[in-house]
Amino acid sequence: MCIPVCYGGAYGPDLADVAAFHCVSEEQVIQMHSGRDYLIYMLGFLPGFAYLGGLDKMLATPRLDSPRVRIEPGSVGIGGEQTGIYPMASPGGWRLIGRTPLSLYDEEKENSVPYEAGDYIRFVPITPEQYEQIVSEVSAGTYQILMEESR
Repeated sequence: MCIPVCYGGAYGPDLADVAAFHCVSEEQVIQMHSGRDYLIYMLGFLPGFAYLGGLDKMLATPRLDSPRVRIEPGSVGIGGEQTGIYPMASPGGWRLIGRTPLSLYDEEKENSVPYEAGDYIRFVPITPEQYEQIVSEVSAGTYQILMEESR
């Protein structure tokens, strides 16, 4: 399953800090983060919060010393040796490196999230313009999540 992510800036306010922590560029963080498939270990903490295994050891980054009061839905973060996606607004202490424009949790649907434990996720970098286009498609109900075999 391919999840589009706009990295950095307002979408990923901790991208620069993660890059600095590892003495690499922001682009290298994006390449490392989006360059592999992640196994969904489990869903928890919040309905639909995907705990993802397979993070490159070079990206393992400590959580924030003081958690944020609010993290935007769709935020993609790194917490220790895992990466994950916040499906709804919540407090949290993971380092935010990007955000997906997809609505990943819908309590009205029988399957409230489009994935389950054991699935694989791949992050696909997108531009802010593509982010806004996908938001429009999601709102119109025309966006289709790309399903691919894991690498």
